[in-house]
Amino acid sequence: MKQTIFMEKYPIYTLEIAKNESMYSDVDLIINYLKEQIASNPVAAYIGEFDHYAHTEGLDGEINPAMKAAKMVVFCFGQKLPRPEMMAPRPRSIGVCDMGENFVITFLEAPMYAINETMEGWVKGIINS
Repeated sequence: MKQTIFMEKYPIYTLEIAKNESMYSDVDLIINYLKEQIASNPVAAYIGEFDHYAHTEGLDGEINPAMKAAKMVVFCFGQKLPRPEMMAPRPRSIGVCDMGENFVITFLEAPMYAINETMEGWVKGIINS
């Protein structure tokens, strides 16, 4: 898993997985796996799924030609709500892209270390053991 700063301001985590390194053959199966992880976590709450590829395609927007699918699972870990600013970094999402021969999984760094560890564990679970 690689940590980078995207667009000079967004700290993100990215994992590229060759399709033959995963038990999952498509984006929907990975999204379903992530939804299972969210459901089994006592603090996480599933919110929804967003098909970014279909949305962008419907707008006649620009899509990387190597990209075959791009979906996001949206959820929240909101354990505390001490002030209104806590709403800004929530909810969380994990993006899953099919790039032909591999999947690229990404998420924005959370303000809490433990939440990042949890999401990182979920994403690494996509790789065959």
